[in-house]
Amino acid sequence: MLKPAFLGYALVLSTFLVATVQGQLNWDVDDPVAGHAQTPLTHDYRLACEAIAKSISPASQVFHPGSLEYNEDISHWANSSSEVSACSVRPGTPHDVGLILHQLAFLHTPFAVTCSGHATNPGFSSTRGVHISLVRFNDIVIHEDSGTVDVGAGLTWSDLYSYIVPRGLNVVGGRLVGVGLAGFTLGGGYSWKSSQYGLTEDTVTAFELVLPNGEIKVVTEKDEDLFFALKGGMNNYGIVTKFTFKTHKQTDVWAAVLGFAGDQIEPAYTALADFLSKDHDHKATQLGAITYSNGTVALGLVLFYDGPKPPDGLYDDLLKLPNSAKSIIEGSFTHFVSNLPLNVYERVYFDSTPVLRYTAPFLKAVVKNLQTWGDKLSKRVKDLWIIFGMDPFASDYLTHGGPSAWPPDRSEVAYPSSLYFGWSDKSFDKYMYDNLRKLSDVVTEAAIEDGQDVKNSAHYPNYALYGTSPEKLYGDNLKRLRKIRKRYDPFKVMHLTGGFKI
Repeated sequence: MLKPAFLGYALVLSTFLVATVQGQLNWDVDDPVAGHAQTPLTHDYRLACEAIAKSISPASQVFHPGSLEYNEDISHWANSSSEVSACSVRPGTPHDVGLILHQLAFLHTPFAVTCSGHATNPGFSSTRGVHISLVRFNDIVIHEDSGTVDVGAGLTWSDLYSYIVPRGLNVVGGRLVGVGLAGFTLGGGYSWKSSQYGLTEDTVTAFELVLPNGEIKVVTEKDEDLFFALKGGMNNYGIVTKFTFKTHKQTDVWAAVLGFAGDQIEPAYTALADFLSKDHDHKATQLGAITYSNGTVALGLVLFYDGPKPPDGLYDDLLKLPNSAKSIIEGSFTHFVSNLPLNVYERVYFDSTPVLRYTAPFLKAVVKNLQTWGDKLSKRVKDLWIIFGMDPFASDYLTHGGPSAWPPDRSEVAYPSSLYFGWSDKSFDKYMYDNLRKLSDVVTEAAIEDGQDVKNSAHYPNYALYGTSPEKLYGDNLKRLRKIRKRYDPFKVMHLTGGFKI
C-alpha cells in the first residue's frame, strides 16, 4: 500500500492542471505585486447585481452573500484565489450570458468567470464585482456519426469521464479529478494522451462563444482568426459556454506510482533521464514531481500506459529501482484518474518553467536548489511545500495541431514544467510571490547551464504566475492576437475580468 506522503510527492504535479481564466489586469496601489484585478471597496457593485437580476431569464439566477450557492460559486481549490464578490450569478443560457455581459459593460463592473475554481492566481477567476459561475452549462451530447462530443463549459473533466468512459469513449482531457474543462482548454491543455493526440485545444472542433457584445457565435476552423485565438488565447474574446471535442475509443489502462527518498533519489532521476532520452510507445506517459517538505527532498513518479498492460520491458528499469513506496493502478481510465489524490495547501502559487530536456545534470541541479531554497524559506515559513513538476511528452506531440495562439512556435518542443509553492499564512503572500519568481529564474538558469536554449521559450499560460508578460506567453503571435481582440472586443469588456490580457 502506498504511503500518503509519497503518494503526494508523486501526484501533486497533477494539480498543476489548474487553469481556468487567468491573467493580469490593474495593479492595486496598496499591493505592488498584485497583478490581478483589484477594485475599490467603496464602489457598490450591488447595482450591477440588481440590473442583472432584472434582465436575465428564469433559467438563470443571482445569489447573494450568505447563501449556499454564493459560497460554492466564489470558493476555489486554494483559498488564496478567492475574493468576496458583490454577488454571484449562474446563467443558464448563452443568451443570458450576453445580457450579463451587456450590464457589466454598461456599468463598467469587474467580473469573474469560473467553472470549478482551480485557478491559483489571485483575481484570475475571482472578483469583488460580479462572479459568474458556469455550473448550469452541464450538458453532454455524444455524436457517434462525427466522432465528437458536445460538452457544457461548466463541467469538470471527472464529470465528462464518468459519462463517456463507461461508453467506451474518451477525450484528450485533464489529468486530475475536479479540474474544470473550460479554462484548461482555453489555456492549451496537457493530457495523459498528449503524446498520442496533442494538446486538448488541438482536439476542439467548435466553440460556442458569447462575444463581448452579447452575440452568440459557434466558432469553427472556418472562422480562421477566432478559432486560432481561442486555442490558447484564454478569456480575451468572450465567454465560451460549450466545447465540441473529438472522441476516441478507450480501453482499460495501467499505471504505477513510485516514491523515492534519500539515497534512492539520484538513481531514480538518473534512470528517468535515460528513459526519457529514448523514443517510446506514444501510449506511455510519465509525470514527475521533485518535492521539498519538512526539510527533506523526495521524488515521485507516475508511469501511465493507455492500455490494459504496458509492453514487456517498457518500464522495467524504473520499476526495479529501490523505492520507498509503490502502487499499481489497473482498470478503467476513470478509476485511474479518481485514484490520484490531490495535495492542497491553504495558499498556492504556480509558475511556468519550460525546459527542453530532463537530463540527469539538470535534475540534479533542481534537487540541490529545492533543498537550498526550501531550507532558507522554511526558516520563516514553517509549513512550506515546494514542488518542481516534470511534464515529459513524445518529441512530436506538437505536430498533432495546427496554428494556435499558444504555443506561438510549434517547431520548438519545450515541456511546460512548473514550480509550486504551498503555505498557509496570508501574511507571507508577497514573500512567497517574490521568492517563487527568484527560484523560477534559478531553475531556468540551471536549464541554460545544461545547454538548453530556453531563455525565450514560451511559458505555459495555465502554469504561469500572475505578472508574467503576455510577450512571454504568446511571443510573435501577440500582434495578431491583439488585432483579433480589437476586432471582437473593441471596448475591452473582457478587460473587466482577470486573465492574461492581450
